[in-house]
Amino acid sequence: MGRSPTSLSKLKLGKLKVVRRQLLQRYEHQPFISCLAGLYGCQWKRYQRARGQPGECCCSKLECGSFGVLILTFCFTLVFLYFWAEAQNDYNDFDWFNFGNLGFWFPWSLVLLIVAAVLFAYVAILLVLAVCLLSEGQRLYLHWSHKIGIVVTLSFSISTTAVLSDLWSKEWKTLLLSFQVTAPFLHVGGVSLMTLLAWPIALHFFRMNKRVWQVAILGLYLSVLFILYLVPLGMYSPCIKEEGMLRPPPALIGHRGAPMLAPENTQLSFEKAVEAGAEGLETDVTISYDGVPFLMHDNTLRRTTNVHEVFPNRTNTPASWFTWSELETLNAGAWFFSHDPFGTAYSLDPDDRVRAQNQTVPRLKDFLDLAALHGKLVMFDLYRPPRGHPYRDTWINRTLEVLHNETSLNSSQVWWLPSERRDQVQEIDPALQQISGHRASIEELQENHIVRLNLHYSSMSQEQIRYCTSLRSIPTTPPPHLHLG
Repeated sequence: MGRSPTSLSKLKLGKLKVVRRQLLQRYEHQPFISCLAGLYGCQWKRYQRARGQPGECCCSKLECGSFGVLILTFCFTLVFLYFWAEAQNDYNDFDWFNFGNLGFWFPWSLVLLIVAAVLFAYVAILLVLAVCLLSEGQRLYLHWSHKIGIVVTLSFSISTTAVLSDLWSKEWKTLLLSFQVTAPFLHVGGVSLMTLLAWPIALHFFRMNKRVWQVAILGLYLSVLFILYLVPLGMYSPCIKEEGMLRPPPALIGHRGAPMLAPENTQLSFEKAVEAGAEGLETDVTISYDGVPFLMHDNTLRRTTNVHEVFPNRTNTPASWFTWSELETLNAGAWFFSHDPFGTAYSLDPDDRVRAQNQTVPRLKDFLDLAALHGKLVMFDLYRPPRGHPYRDTWINRTLEVLHNETSLNSSQVWWLPSERRDQVQEIDPALQQISGHRASIEELQENHIVRLNLHYSSMSQEQIRYCTSLRSIPTTPPPHLHLG
């Protein structure tokens, strides 16, 4: 008597289940699993662990949630690590920002980078342990200490990214450019990661009894893989140009001289910039109490001089309240070796090291004479003295007096950046090249005799830059404050 179609179907289904069970039965690497379970959930003994049965979920709802938070934390720590690693051009600003608030120098930028790398490694290791346990068919039991660590890491990554984004929002532009440059490498890494996950995903696909879960797992995996393979079609890198389309290299401007090779805003720093082939020199000018324009970026002398030793009671006094005779007594180079902000101080040869440690605060006249000697363009920020200062209202005239009467530099070599009383300055010396640090309409720029723009690269789109460079009346140049990641 032949078997009914129903019996045959049950027999075939039973054979498929047996085959499936055999496929899922693997030799259990006991020491390996013990190590995985011990590190992930502190379950070093075999009886503490539970093996997931075919068709069952890999863990409880609580552990599923913990695994989801672990994946989320991995993504956030990766974003934070990548963000801060690419923001290295502003590490110096970050460290001096903290110096101004805390009152002492410490390389907080490197500390933050190390912390970000350690937290990312910690979360990545936990994620790898979880994937390995799942591939071995083990249930997940994340130890409570790791759960606390994950929550702390997630909170730290989100809060720090938010704070840094608020302080240095322009870094997101740097991050985008860097992402475009490194996109091919990141893409290869993503494809490699999905390839490594193929085996664990396949095991879970066969282990699931419910068709809905099988479709969900396989659909999600294939969707991500499909997107990854389509990514190259939308990749764009500004570094890749067709032959003959690459424009001339940008002009090199010594921002406060060469601050990585010598103390900023010192004669040695500007000499190093000239040696490096800079076409122009940028600095910051403050007026002393007795009317001598000198070079100083900060409002106080605390960061770049030994004012705390010479005038301990005037550490936080504005720099413009010092007379020139007092400023001459300060050392403006020793701090470069005690703080070593760029980690380059001891790369100087012995002679330059001695010179750097004995630099003084230079006058504007000394700076202009150096530029005239080497035929360099100059640009400077001019800070107006505070209320009550003798030169509060004549600081621009005093600066122009030095330019016209105390130095041989031609006015046409000066890029005049200060926006205060620009009409008056243009009338006194029309040979000065008026430049602007702010965006404006073409009509407004022409009305103010602006011939060049000094902007951060993120403040204008490529289309706007092309439009400005196409106008002969507004010949733009590469901004001296160009910050690239």
